[in-house]
Amino acid sequence: MSDVLSGAVDALNAKLGDGGFSGTAKFVIEGEGAIVVDGDGARVGDDDADVTLTADAETFQGIMEGDLNPTSAFMTGKLAVDGDMGMAMSLGSVLS
Repeated sequence: MSDVLSGAVDALNAKLGDGGFSGTAKFVIEGEGAIVVDGDGARVGDDDADVTLTADAETFQGIMEGDLNPTSAFMTGKLAVDGDMGMAMSLGSVLS
């Protein structure tokens, strides 16, 4: 597993806390791999999900560090969303 993915899993689990996420989301980090987020938390994986969010490593890192708003990233084309937009928005509020 790459350092980017392991760091992303740790950051996501810290933001999610013990509650996990109601639904299934997948983050695809271009050139690195994918992370699945669900009720059990975040883990490296490429399972099917209700929504898939795709970004480069720099954009994903900016979102995780709070330097980049997920909605702004989507509106400027830095973050692509495929699937349940409502699920993406609820995940965005968890990450902000």
